[in-house]
Amino acid sequence: MTSPQNTRLGIWLMIATSAVFALQDGLSRHLGQATNVYMVVTIRFWFMAVFVTALALRSPGGLRAAFASAHPVIQTARGLLLIAEICLMVVAFVKLGLIETHAVFASYPLLVSMLSGPILGEKVGWRRWMAVGVGFLGMLVILNPGGGVFSVWALFPFAAALMFAVYGLLTRYVARRDKASISFFWTGIVGAVGITPFGLLHWQPMSAGDWGLMALLCCTALLGHGLLIKAYDLAEASAIQPFAYFQLPFVSLLGFLLFSETLRLNVVLGAAIVVGAGLFTLWRQRLREKQGRAG
Repeated sequence: MTSPQNTRLGIWLMIATSAVFALQDGLSRHLGQATNVYMVVTIRFWFMAVFVTALALRSPGGLRAAFASAHPVIQTARGLLLIAEICLMVVAFVKLGLIETHAVFASYPLLVSMLSGPILGEKVGWRRWMAVGVGFLGMLVILNPGGGVFSVWALFPFAAALMFAVYGLLTRYVARRDKASISFFWTGIVGAVGITPFGLLHWQPMSAGDWGLMALLCCTALLGHGLLIKAYDLAEASAIQPFAYFQLPFVSLLGFLLFSETLRLNVVLGAAIVVGAGLFTLWRQRLREKQGRAG
């Protein structure tokens, strides 16, 4: 049975999810700098693999049902994309900082709109194409390529946003025949298998304090995804998705307080443009969904 709809609670859960994910990103930045990116991502996926396996064993059909995907190749591609996306983001956290990384990554809803046509066959109207164009102008403001301060590391969160957009669209594609539990299982298992060789190759000692933070990172990942699933269970995605942008101010606060990051004016203006364009595309999506139900 599905939970009764409660949009207000769904919104608050999405905001809480954004705060948890911001904390997760702060922990990832510290651990990626204290140890290395491959090791951090490997331990995260080991934890996730154990968790999804435990869920599968407790579900009807067990592991056989969890593996029974109608799209095994695409599910594998999803898991590998997520590994690469997380690795790029953690590198960007270390090299670029939390604030500028998330300012660039905020473009991913625009990339979803741009790619939904070729991947899912959805119609992308001229209004969404205009929003995508405006969003990329905001990206140029953030990157400031002519200002003498452009960093090649800024390309990392953009590449991560592109990968995450494709990951999300492939998730929607496989959902036509695979249950969410199957996709979740494949993500954890493929991710753990794919990243383990790199993690073992770059394994290094970690202090007791950092092991504690690593455990906290794994717990925040679990808590964040749990809150997100509950939020989507209580409210329509189009109604609560805009509140995911709260992660940007939350992560900016962490950048200020914990890592002494600064906020440049072009980053503020560019992020405002990108977020505004993203909110417009989400509004258009919700409008189309309402029109579809009315029809």
